[in-house]
Amino acid sequence: MRATGTPARQGTLREHNLRLVLGHVLDAAAGADPAPPSRADVATATGLTRGSVSALVDLLISARLIAELPPVATARAGRPAVPLVPAAGTVAGIGAEVNVDYLGVRALDLSGRVLGHRTADGDFRDSEPAAVLARLAVLIGELRADLPTDLRAAGVCLALPGLVDRVTGPLRQAPNLGWRDVDVAALLTGHPELDGLPVRLANEANLAARAESWAGQAGDSFVYVSGEVGIGAAVVLGGEVFAGRHGWAGEIGHTAVEPEGPPCTCGARGCLEQYAGKDALLRAAGRPLSESVDDLVAAAAGGDLAAATALRRGGDALGVALANFVNLVDVERVVLGGIYAPLAPWLTDPVIAQLRTRVLAAAWEDARVQVAAGGPHAALTGAALAVLRTVVEDPSAWVPLPAEA
Repeated sequence: MRATGTPARQGTLREHNLRLVLGHVLDAAAGADPAPPSRADVATATGLTRGSVSALVDLLISARLIAELPPVATARAGRPAVPLVPAAGTVAGIGAEVNVDYLGVRALDLSGRVLGHRTADGDFRDSEPAAVLARLAVLIGELRADLPTDLRAAGVCLALPGLVDRVTGPLRQAPNLGWRDVDVAALLTGHPELDGLPVRLANEANLAARAESWAGQAGDSFVYVSGEVGIGAAVVLGGEVFAGRHGWAGEIGHTAVEPEGPPCTCGARGCLEQYAGKDALLRAAGRPLSESVDDLVAAAAGGDLAAATALRRGGDALGVALANFVNLVDVERVVLGGIYAPLAPWLTDPVIAQLRTRVLAAAWEDARVQVAAGGPHAALTGAALAVLRTVVEDPSAWVPLPAEA
């Protein structure tokens, strides 16, 4: 939810500086600063005058976008400082996700608190988009019904496992869903459960990487790899997701491990997903595709040789693909997310071995491998954060502005 920049001197002065002040308060709450800032701290950080900051803060408080904590004594002379924090329980971003074997929704407020969460398991391979999105709309409606009546929803961001044109779509292709050139936003917006909320779209790995960056334990530059039935990745540089020109960057699951390998749902052969995706791992372990990752973990932990072998070989394939990625983008960390988080005890060593063998710069600096801190269904958190970012980028839409600038 970052909002960066310097004070505006002309034009949309108040709107710009509202964004600056709100962004600073939210960044501080996300860990950018050690303690909640006061008005004086915000003035120092932004370069605005204390009088301007005080007036802007009053507007943001009246809009219930930020709140004041009880005053605290400071070493400075004068009145005690009043800490400023994001308002809790007033504005929510709703994250939603369609993946191959589940649907999910999650609501977060500006403080980062989860206000509600729902998931529904299913098999959405080769599914009908309209039917799946109708089911998702019902899930969103159930979530909204559980939220406080005075809570304002800022919109919905939908995470999808495929190629999404920036922001509103359409979804170009989601091979494992069997969807191609689908205007997902239009199909979802028309449902009464959304009540006219704006809908935006993004790739699920990009959104999960946003959640990981927000969690703050992976540094400023890393590659996040999200394992599910499909495999997505996202590059984070300087704390921001690099999505590419169209928003299509990071499709690591469809990079070739063996050009003449098994056929993939995308139409090519030998893609990483056919070696390290969830279905591929279960198949290699000799287990039914209806089983969960927890079942695979239990089998490997229980000494099942086929399960352990499948995971080691999957880890080798994943490491080869990630080594190519690191050679191309030069990041300092690899973060294992999605199903790879619980599978990390079996995947980490083969991934590291491949990185050390294949990354040209490994002799000088190893790319570190760590487990994602964003938690289960991180794409839902990232999607909700993407909605809340729209509030930070345009707080004037939420503020009762006076007639005079």
